Amino acid sequence: MELGNQMKKYRNELGLSQDALAEKIYVSRQTISNWETGKNYPDINSLIRMSEVFHVTVDVLLKGDLKEMKEMIKEEDKREFNRFSWIYTVLFGLTVLTPVPLIKFLKLWGVALWALLFLVTFAVAMLIEKKKKQWNIQTMREIVSFVEGKQLDELEAAREEGKRPYQKILAGLAGAVIALVVGAIMLFLLK
Repeated sequence: MELGNQMKKYRNELGLSQDALAEKIYVSRQTISNWETGKNYPDINSLIRMSEVFHVTVDVLLKGDLKEMKEMIKEEDKREFNRFSWIYTVLFGLTVLTPVPLIKFLKLWGVALWALLFLVTFAVAMLIEKKKKQWNIQTMREIVSFVEGKQLDELEAAREEGKRPYQKILAGLAGAVIALVVGAIMLFLLK
């Protein structure tokens, strides 16, 4: 992070020691040292006070760090999306594969356990949909681009947006067919 270098530069230009700067922005000298060495990062109030002491804007003070922060946020978003995707994949697989064995061996308790599993899977699916809206990704192509850290150009994005209504209808139909097949298999195995 560049903030530490910026702090040292402006502090030295004003002829301030770490103690003097700490006193002006109401923190300890050790805190100033930690910020300058990059061990931790100041809160927004401290950044504003520093910008006032140095007579620069917060943007100038953070020069270089904003881009790095955005990249860090993007990486965390990708990791979070991948984590939720794996959790959903496992839960969905369990939801599809376990109803027959659960009902056959645990009877009513199996139904209750499977219903709980279904509800958890549904909750994770809803959370993923919420995150997709937050990150403005809808289609598989957009999701792959997001996970790879790329962005679709305007024309590709417009094409993907035009596909959305059809994809939702097809996904709904596919879900219904899968449910019918699983239901038929369950009925056959339970007889």
